[in-house]
Amino acid sequence: MPRTVPLAIVGLGNVGRRVMQLLIDNRDEIRRRYDLDFQLCGVADSSGAAVFQNESRPAFGLAPKARGFDLREILSHKQSGQGVATFPKYGHAAMSARQLVEKAGADALLEMSPTNLKDGEPGLSAVEAAIERGMCIVLANKGPLVLAYERLMKNAARKQARLAMSATVAGGLPTVNIGRRDLAGSHIQKIEGVLNGTTNLILTKMADEGMSYADALALAQHEGHAETDPTLDVEGYDAAVKLLILAHSALDFHATLDDVERVGITGVTMADLARNKRDARVTKLLCVAERDNGRDTYRLSVKPTALPQEHPMARLNSHQMGVMYHTDTNGTIVATIEEANPMPTASAVVRDLINLYWQA
Repeated sequence: MPRTVPLAIVGLGNVGRRVMQLLIDNRDEIRRRYDLDFQLCGVADSSGAAVFQNESRPAFGLAPKARGFDLREILSHKQSGQGVATFPKYGHAAMSARQLVEKAGADALLEMSPTNLKDGEPGLSAVEAAIERGMCIVLANKGPLVLAYERLMKNAARKQARLAMSATVAGGLPTVNIGRRDLAGSHIQKIEGVLNGTTNLILTKMADEGMSYADALALAQHEGHAETDPTLDVEGYDAAVKLLILAHSALDFHATLDDVERVGITGVTMADLARNKRDARVTKLLCVAERDNGRDTYRLSVKPTALPQEHPMARLNSHQMGVMYHTDTNGTIVATIEEANPMPTASAVVRDLINLYWQA
């Protein structure tokens, strides 16, 4: 009989709704292949929360008959334009994400609320509450990791909680997993990456198709890659945040946003791109973490960079992202992904969730 895992979800935006759809579509396969059955017992969005109350539900992981929300009903309710606080019988408009974690009785938390780089809320409080309960936690939200990575990891070790975060960097690309798990035992000398899809689309369309910056940005917004206010993308903040998460997780190098040399793409002109093209070079918003003169410190930068055409990151098309790990013993590892919508990011959340429990 599959192991039952009571699940709480915080955040039902583009990624969160797709995660729910994947759990619906793949439930039988997950049960068959991984011997796991994820049951939703609590969910929160910006409207409040809904908590499934079942007093007879036994302890975590022991109850094949344990009941939770019908994922289809929650997803349909959300897709109709309603918040989960209005879900009949179980909705609570005044309940915060942290309170949801405290009351839902879940064994795992999927934290997918919008990234907040000011105070990390509501995600940070929800993650801290989950850690105190020794839960498994999967993050697609970058804010808590940027603002409190060391504290969260220290407390997680103390409480024997486990965190996974591969969805926070380059969507479905296993960027974090490669550096954190697959390169264990080697020294990473340098990381190079194109980690922001919006800026890569804009620069590629400008260089290859002669689009103006304004038209390329409008296309990115139309396709859902860029927000109405694209500042975090085009000024390099999103890429810098992702580089910081790699520094923390893959390099064990703890820094802040102030430690990242950051230059956005708004100053890149058509003349710059044309000149680089004549010189057989391609402009990308390149993230770099490079070991500082053999020491265990790294220089971190995010800035438009003219790369030789043969460079792996220069070859990325408008909908791709990629990463290069330069190591002492594992050579140079390159991984890329084509991601035209948030589904690969949602799939990374499900991947992390399965891996936290499978064969655990």
